[in-house]
Amino acid sequence: MLTFGLFGTGHWAAEVHAAALAGHPGARLGGVWGRDPAKAAALAERYGVPAFSDADALIGAVEAVAVALPPDVQADLAVRAATAGRHLLLDKPLALSLPDADRVVQAAGQSGVASVVFFTNRFRPAIASFLASAAATGGWHGARGVTYASIFQPGNPYGGSAWRREHGALWDVGPHALSLVLPVLGPVTRVAAMAGPRGSVHLTLAHGDAATSTLSLALDAPPASTTVELLFHGEEGIDVLPRREGTPVDALRLAVGQLCTEVDTGTRDQQCDVRFGRDVVAVLAAAQTAREQGRTVGLPAGTGVTG
Repeated sequence: MLTFGLFGTGHWAAEVHAAALAGHPGARLGGVWGRDPAKAAALAERYGVPAFSDADALIGAVEAVAVALPPDVQADLAVRAATAGRHLLLDKPLALSLPDADRVVQAAGQSGVASVVFFTNRFRPAIASFLASAAATGGWHGARGVTYASIFQPGNPYGGSAWRREHGALWDVGPHALSLVLPVLGPVTRVAAMAGPRGSVHLTLAHGDAATSTLSLALDAPPASTTVELLFHGEEGIDVLPRREGTPVDALRLAVGQLCTEVDTGTRDQQCDVRFGRDVVAVLAAAQTAREQGRTVGLPAGTGVTG
């Protein structure tokens, strides 16, 4: 039974992370820390665990950390936890800069801890099976993806998120889209990006010389146009991403199970670990530069863990 400390008190932390950990047969929730002590106390009471006023005290009291905080806050906590030998269940994006993502990878590598970055759709069985099959088939010339969300409508629990408002669709839904494309088409070598209406961003990605993908991303799409779509095209024709099934809690329980298995067996899976999370951040950072400077940006050598 792996004991987790939960870092975060927002909607995603309370309704997904805490729920998945509390109901998991191989894990237990050992405590909660948050930047707002009152919210941390309320969430801890809800799940019958102690609230911690000091983040390092919670790190010291558990075997693993589950982080549901803004990416820049997450990166620092992940480094502290990994340095202390705690296994990592992190959210996406891993960080908001490549140097911060590299710090997390270095800390996890030096300590040898297991890590999972929770790219939600990678832990939906039908989608995971589809991606494995598509990767095995090969021969793809490219992909087209649209991820349009509408989080600024009244009542949406993510509409007040300061980091989402500042960094937009590229950094929020971009990791979701990239987590589906990279395992099939491979590492990104060049990125072009253009801003669109309502804060949308549109990417063209080169995957070596073999394939090109296009991704359209939005957080403020009209509610009637929200969608998650992805298709691959190539030698074998067209293959379309299946519909999402199950809840985020279901998916996170599978991610928790994967982390527990890695801890128990001593194995380390690259499919959704901090190295893959770091490579996603590398693409996002290059896309941000491409959009800001109006040019195509090459990715540095060594970016290539594709899941």
